[in-house]
Amino acid sequence: MTFKRWIKKIGLSEGSARNYSGAIFGSISNWAREAGLIDSDSSLIEISDPTEFEKLSERIQRLSIFQERNAKGNNMYSNALDKYSEYLREASNELAQDLENIITDISYSETDKIALVKYRIGQGAFRDNLISYWKGCAVTGYKKHSMLIASHIKPWRESNNQERLDKYNGLLLTPNLDKAFDTGFISFDGKGKILISEFFESPKILGIEDDMKIRFEKSHQPYLEYHRDVVFFNL
Repeated sequence: MTFKRWIKKIGLSEGSARNYSGAIFGSISNWAREAGLIDSDSSLIEISDPTEFEKLSERIQRLSIFQERNAKGNNMYSNALDKYSEYLREASNELAQDLENIITDISYSETDKIALVKYRIGQGAFRDNLISYWKGCAVTGYKKHSMLIASHIKPWRESNNQERLDKYNGLLLTPNLDKAFDTGFISFDGKGKILISEFFESPKILGIEDDMKIRFEKSHQPYLEYHRDVVFFNL
């Protein structure tokens, strides 16, 4: 689940989702880079470990620019950090919960459970099918398979079992593209051209360019439509 959708799930408004996401991936990331708290070519979008983020958050909140802007913004920036930290803690438990659901579901045979567990963690036949289909990164063509991530287009939790196993519901991506795609900061239009969220500040720092595209088949279209409509984070 993307941060935007999580914000709305907990009952906050679309405006809050925009403001908090814009703060995390825009202003706060910039302040952290300028202060040397993260690499100059990095962003808070790359941090998925809640403990790591909480430690970084404490350091960010000691920055004078953060304190000044937070005071003027009625604590909007500190609220954004708190919400993102909460989101990461919940997201870190999501995989474990999905695996537990598979293991405890009596409708699956043991063989099916093993296969589904591998699918859920991006291994097994799903990854093999994507490697066979895409040959390399679906966007850049990068060929070193050990560096590529098997990513569902329609998220696992929102897919039925057939969709979870369908090779057309998957992209093979480099880590930077996978993270941006998974969090809804990029998507692809009906012709395969990349869509970059207006809330994704300085995507070129992560090597994401507005002339990128993918080639896909008709069977990919429903999944990409879902991603654009539900996951992609834009107005």
